[in-house]
Amino acid sequence: MFENFSAEMVDAGGLELFVRHGGAGPAVLLLHGHPRTSSTWHRVAPQLVEQGLTVVCADLPGYGRSGKPTPTPDHWAHSKTAGARRLVTAMHELGHDRFAVVGHDRGSYYALRMALDHLDCVTRVALLDCLPISEHLDRADARFATAWWHWFFFAQPHLPERVITADPGAWYRGDPDSMGVENYDEWRAAINDPEVVRGMLEDYRAGLTVDADHERADRAAGRRVRQPLLVLWSLQDDLEELYGDPLAIWQDWADNVTGHGIDSGHHVAEQAPDALAREVGGFLVTASQ
Repeated sequence: MFENFSAEMVDAGGLELFVRHGGAGPAVLLLHGHPRTSSTWHRVAPQLVEQGLTVVCADLPGYGRSGKPTPTPDHWAHSKTAGARRLVTAMHELGHDRFAVVGHDRGSYYALRMALDHLDCVTRVALLDCLPISEHLDRADARFATAWWHWFFFAQPHLPERVITADPGAWYRGDPDSMGVENYDEWRAAINDPEVVRGMLEDYRAGLTVDADHERADRAAGRRVRQPLLVLWSLQDDLEELYGDPLAIWQDWADNVTGHGIDSGHHVAEQAPDALAREVGGFLVTASQ
C-alpha cells in the first residue's frame, strides 16, 4: 500500500498523529471513518496524487497508530473541536498552511469542525456519508434508532469496551478480499488494541454530548460552512432512505453545496475507489487550476 508515500508520527499539539503523505501540488487531508484507519484510502490516495495533489492520510486521534487522548468526564478530549485543532496543527507541521479536507463517516465530523473553526486554513470540504450529528439527533425516530442503534450502545459507560474487546473480529467483521490484505491486516491490528477501542468509543460519546452541543451553538450563532462543500453518499447505505435528499439538509449549513449519491456500500473508499477518486479529484483539482 501507499507506494512512494512517507509514513511518520507528527506532533499535533501534545499528541502525536500517524500520517501518510505523498505527491505534489495543492494539499488535501483524507480522514477515515469508524472502525478504519488511514489505510482505508489505499486505493484512492494514489489516484489523487496522479491528478496532481499532495495527499495526507491521517489516523484520527484515538484511532489506529495515532496518540490516544486521556478520556475526560465531559468527553472534551475526544471532541471534534479538540481533534480538529490537532489535525490542523499536524498539517501545519507538515508545511501545509492551507489545504482541502475530505472526511468519511466519523472523519467527516472532524472535517466539518475544521471547516467551521479554521476558515483561514481549510479551502474546500468533501463530506462522505455524513449529516451533522445534531441533525441526526433532532430527526431521531424508531427507524433511526433501529438502524443506528450502535450510536446509543457506544455511548454507554464501560459495557461496550467489554463486549467489543471480547472478540473484536466477530464484532467488526472485516473482509480481506474487499478491503485489500494489507488494509485488512492494519485494521485487524487496530481493533485488537483495547486503547483503540476505547478511543473509538469516546469519539461516539463525544458525538452525542459535546459535539452535538457545539453544532447547536453554531446554528444559534448563524455560523455556516463558507468553503465550497461537496457532499457524497453511498446509495447502498441508508442515508437517503432515512432522510431523503441529503443536499436539502446541507443547504441549511453551507453557502455553496453540491453533490450526489455514489453506487457503493458504506465503505466507499474500498468499494468504489475509482468513482470516489474521480469525484473528489474533480472537485479539488479544477478549483486549483
